[in-house]
Amino acid sequence: MKLNFSILSKLLILQCLSVACLSQEFDFFYFVQQWPGAYCDTKQSCCYPKTGKPTADFSIHGLWPNYNDGSWPSNCDPDSVFDKSQISHLISSMEKNWPSLSCPSSNGMRFWSHEWEKHGTCAQSELDQSEYFEATLKLKEKVNLLRILKNAGIEADDEFYTLNSITNAIKEGTGFTPGIECNRDSAHNSQLYQVYLCVDTSGSDLIQCPVLPKSKCGEQVQFPKF
Repeated sequence: MKLNFSILSKLLILQCLSVACLSQEFDFFYFVQQWPGAYCDTKQSCCYPKTGKPTADFSIHGLWPNYNDGSWPSNCDPDSVFDKSQISHLISSMEKNWPSLSCPSSNGMRFWSHEWEKHGTCAQSELDQSEYFEATLKLKEKVNLLRILKNAGIEADDEFYTLNSITNAIKEGTGFTPGIECNRDSAHNSQLYQVYLCVDTSGSDLIQCPVLPKSKCGEQVQFPKF
């Protein structure tokens, strides 16, 4: 009887471990939007998707599970591959709001597959594949960065704005302090590239960020045209 109990205990432990491996626990999400004008204005340049030039708007980069200590899980389940049939009802919205700008030009599937396999698989304890992409699109609807910045007099006109004014405008518009990531153009100007906001583990509600990515922006930040 003791032997059977011991075997059963080990099986239960193994089962728990396997579940843990497939559905990593995490503390919050980074919801990351990028400005295409900054993405394209670098040495690597960009390629428009096969659907044509995206609209001049912030687009989704991803929804990334993170830990409160600043680290993050990745590629949590190699068996959970991207399945486009799971998002067939979302394709038109994803082409508009989550386009790929990498080269060569593509239909976005490679980009979305990367985001699911690297980041989405680490959130399976909360969201399945369809729910993961749907939640991300809903966040984009909720957080209209272009409108928020325009309301504060900050527009994509190649002009320079203070980092504080950009940060404060987004904080005013969302209620939460964002993380701002910049890149450098060929003239070494600091450009508004990505905006990080934090989201609870359900993928639905913005929260105050437990930790923000380190900013490498200058005090003056260019908002390039697209």
